Amino acid sequence: MGKTIGYMVTWTTYGTWLQGDKRGFVKNGKVLGEDKELETTNKEIQKYDAVTLNRRQRQIIETAILEEARRIGEKILAISIRSNHVHIVIDSGMNPVDEVVSRFKNAGYFAIRKEGSCGRIWTRGYDKRYCIDKESLQERIRYAKGQDRKTPTAGVGAK
Repeated sequence: MGKTIGYMVTWTTYGTWLQGDKRGFVKNGKVLGEDKELETTNKEIQKYDAVTLNRRQRQIIETAILEEARRIGEKILAISIRSNHVHIVIDSGMNPVDEVVSRFKNAGYFAIRKEGSCGRIWTRGYDKRYCIDKESLQERIRYAKGQDRKTPTAGVGAK
């Protein structure tokens, strides 16, 4: 396996992309297909309303994440805050991925709270796709920017 040169992380807003969803979902690093029974069960046990981010909230979150990246020395190559999920492509930095994602999620959460939103925003966990060559890195950058809607598969790993 080659050296990791970057990675793409993706996480969702609370309650908008449940396990079992027809779009597929990631569990233990594997992409799984639709499972209506599982999705229904997950909807029934939700503790909070699903969160959909509006344009202003997305801007606030993006600014907060970019500021946090500068603060901790991470180089973001692409960022896309969507109404129900986040994609970020990061140069392979010095900080552990789990720590980086936690800091980014917290930065977005606290920035939104300052604007009056409260309650849960993000789902637990995230998906991580390693980039081991320039081709896989560019594929993920295009995907995050919305220039390629195919699910990026090149590279290895998912969390």
